[in-house]
Amino acid sequence: MNASLHPPARPSHASPQPFGEHLRHWRQHRRLSQLDLASEADISTRHLSFVETGRSVPSREMVLRLSERLNIPLRERNTLLVAAGYAPMYRERTLDDPALASARQAVELILKSHEPYPALALDRHWNLVAANRMVPHLLAGADPKLLQGPINVLRLSLHPRGLASKIVNLVQWRNHLFERLRQQIAATADPVLVALLEELRAYPQVKGAGDLHLDGEHLGVVMPFRFSTPNGVLSFISTTTIFGTPVDVTLQELAMETFFPADDFTAQALRALSTQL
Repeated sequence: MNASLHPPARPSHASPQPFGEHLRHWRQHRRLSQLDLASEADISTRHLSFVETGRSVPSREMVLRLSERLNIPLRERNTLLVAAGYAPMYRERTLDDPALASARQAVELILKSHEPYPALALDRHWNLVAANRMVPHLLAGADPKLLQGPINVLRLSLHPRGLASKIVNLVQWRNHLFERLRQQIAATADPVLVALLEELRAYPQVKGAGDLHLDGEHLGVVMPFRFSTPNGVLSFISTTTIFGTPVDVTLQELAMETFFPADDFTAQALRALSTQL
């Protein structure tokens, strides 16, 4: 495992930790010196040092300013606020909470309107939250244990008893997913994602797995996904949609993956399949 993938040791959640330790963790994870962060937050290096060592208690506004400069996820901003002695600011609710009715309707609309092409919604750990009626067709043949909730989409895709043997360009797609996961770890410092990446990298080589490497200019923009089905090999490109400027932890961590046909054969096959469902 590349050492850079491991975030600095973060404060334990077993017992409350001082705000300064949380702040130092995020500053080091972002690879900033105290001088760098002090300059970004428009405060003195001396004051920042006092905050990190616990000699000075930050105001609520200071906690939020430092969190913004460090681009800390909303979930972790709540942790910093509590550590500094303030109430958490950002709500976390399940998607079926009445307060998120509008967001839930937006998710359902996107998923439904994307048919006859596959689309799904994921949480921060790549667990399946919702999907349109085209997705289950692509999951056929996977080990039932991998389809028990919560379904982790990365584990399902790359596990030898999952969908790996059906991915024609598996090596290329696997590397693509690993790069996305590394970027997410860099942004969030989430230890669950670090563990997930280690698990996925340890999977044995799938017998007969495809190692087709696709060439073409589009690789600089999107990564093709080629999937073997009884109806033939389907070719997709995908996009990720997130909520803009969310103030809710759940919405910030929600992502929607939408797959588009990369050729006419795939488009026609999916349209034909949708009439049978």
